[in-house]
Amino acid sequence: MAEDSCTHAGQTLRDMDHDRFLATLVVPQTARPGITALYAFNADVAAIRERVSGPQPGEIRLQWWNDTLIGDGHGAVRQNPLADALLTTIETYALPVGTLQRLIGARRFDLYDDPMPDLETFEGYAGETASTLLQLSAMILNGGRPVEQGDAAGHLGVAQAMIGHLRAFGRVSAQGRIMLPWSILEANGVREAEIFAGQDSEGLHAALSQIAELAGSHLAKAQTAIATLPASLRPAFAITAVLEQQVLAWQRHAAGAFSVPTEEASWRKIARLTWWALRNR
Repeated sequence: MAEDSCTHAGQTLRDMDHDRFLATLVVPQTARPGITALYAFNADVAAIRERVSGPQPGEIRLQWWNDTLIGDGHGAVRQNPLADALLTTIETYALPVGTLQRLIGARRFDLYDDPMPDLETFEGYAGETASTLLQLSAMILNGGRPVEQGDAAGHLGVAQAMIGHLRAFGRVSAQGRIMLPWSILEANGVREAEIFAGQDSEGLHAALSQIAELAGSHLAKAQTAIATLPASLRPAFAITAVLEQQVLAWQRHAAGAFSVPTEEASWRKIARLTWWALRNR
């Protein structure tokens, strides 16, 4: 990819998805541009709702990315540095375009205000988004050769999505959205109106604690699966080190479901990632 595109992808990722940016620092240098391009593409797609006035322009932006992937993009697509970086990565490592199209399709859910209905739907959404990035990152580390690491990517992706949405619960609910499984919230007596009003309750804490326990369970299963992988593939899963700290911090956090969690300093995250990478060589 062009050097400018690579630099732009890195800056985009640093600004829009800092934890994934930090995780790229512990992958081999040869694979870092490709993984960075993949993560920067995801960051752009994930942020579409924040940048548009409604679902329709969001759909248009998602369609632009879909057209870019299949070669139907209008104009000089390669002049877009993120598109150039992604397309170069796809060509270099023979990444499956259909997998990326499914990621785009899953992100359509983000554009609307329908609540996440149940755990099964949430796990499917996480699988097509967070787990997909882990799977493709491992493929890049494997030089473009397919790898069998479904359990590691599957469980870690679900854990990452759950922990992310637990931490973002207050911000997302203020937008009139419920991204965690509504069936779990409803089973604990939580009502939509209470969530959108920012009203804490015992039922809400119970529901979110159950989701945190599920995230911890998926994280533990991911760690077991990662340990069975070839050492050369494990750096794709280094974000585990950050997620471990985040779920523990959330469980110890007593300021309320809607409060913004304290963000650990980047240098501490880098230290965790580096130590994890050294232990998993």
